Amino acid sequence: MLDALQKALEQREKDGLLRQRRLLDSPQAEHIVADTKPYLSFCSNDYLGLANHPKLIAAMQQAAGIAGVGSGASGLVTGHHRYHDDLEKQLAKFVNLPAALLFSTGYMANIGVLGALVGRGDAIFADKLNHACLNDGGYYSLAEFNRFAHNDVAALESLLKTSTAKHKLIAVDAVFSMDGDIAPIPDYLALCEKYDAYLYVDDAHGFGVLGEHGAGSLSHFNLQSPRIIMMATLGKAAGVAGAFVAGQQVVIDYLIQTAKSYVYSTPAPPALSATLSASVNIIAQGDALRAHLYALIALLKAELNLTKWQLMPSITSIQPLLIGDNFEAVRVSRFLQAKGILVPAIRPPTVPKNTARLRISLSAAHSKADVMRLMSALHEAEKEFS
Repeated sequence: MLDALQKALEQREKDGLLRQRRLLDSPQAEHIVADTKPYLSFCSNDYLGLANHPKLIAAMQQAAGIAGVGSGASGLVTGHHRYHDDLEKQLAKFVNLPAALLFSTGYMANIGVLGALVGRGDAIFADKLNHACLNDGGYYSLAEFNRFAHNDVAALESLLKTSTAKHKLIAVDAVFSMDGDIAPIPDYLALCEKYDAYLYVDDAHGFGVLGEHGAGSLSHFNLQSPRIIMMATLGKAAGVAGAFVAGQQVVIDYLIQTAKSYVYSTPAPPALSATLSASVNIIAQGDALRAHLYALIALLKAELNLTKWQLMPSITSIQPLLIGDNFEAVRVSRFLQAKGILVPAIRPPTVPKNTARLRISLSAAHSKADVMRLMSALHEAEKEFS
């Protein structure tokens, strides 16, 4: 087996797909120290710049002094601290849904929810570009797993129309993590009403950024329905860690009993929930942060004038620059790195074959000068590789 693993790694390197980790020696921020060198970073999903926010640091320090550093046991044993409970209620109110449930990660949330809500005899309908955890959750559930072309409402309707499943669940990303585009969620909800289906929305990259006061993609579209269940992660715009699922009270009550990744896991430390409560308050009052972020997005889209590579259509913090070839994407990323700028090269299987790209992630913590520096380096790179 070890020989097979080594050969597989060598093949990944030949294909330009071998990934490497950087050693971070600073807080997560727009300017970091990685592998002992300073960099301007466009790698992070810390869209509002909260990961190193002094109010959150203070909240964690205070809460750790009160609640300690561990949860001790499953939430159904002795691990459901008041800080967890308060945060669940706060999150449900913030996203305008009746109830919410915390999970330790978004991956655990998606696997747990899909595995609990549907099973044999049921059907899941999933966008082909969904995040891996939605796919894994679908397979884990044992429900019939149907995939439709990216954001293709007509293709989805064709599948729903012919389905004889007892329960039908549409599962989609709200904002796609590698493309930055937004799913047509209102159209999906209309199909749910028409074909007696439910809609599970993974809002990992919309929560905190989109919608009124950052409430997320459902707020962005002004959607409310008992057919909607949403998930959002808390380690991106919220700046900390974890995830939550929100929906009707009966859904959350059922998940508490049956979602295995919740039932059989020790919760995150209570201090994280106290910190996240402070984060949600900042998000709710963060219209100025979001305005600055969207000004940076507009600046990049207006003034990055490349001919060989093009930004993909996106109005969100995720601005992918399509390169195509795996090796060229890596070379451009390394060119930028040599200039002190980190932008990750994203390659298959994370994205489809021949669509390797640089994934530019903008944050409210970036300045206009930071974005101008990035654009100047990209213009230089295009001349270098033309």
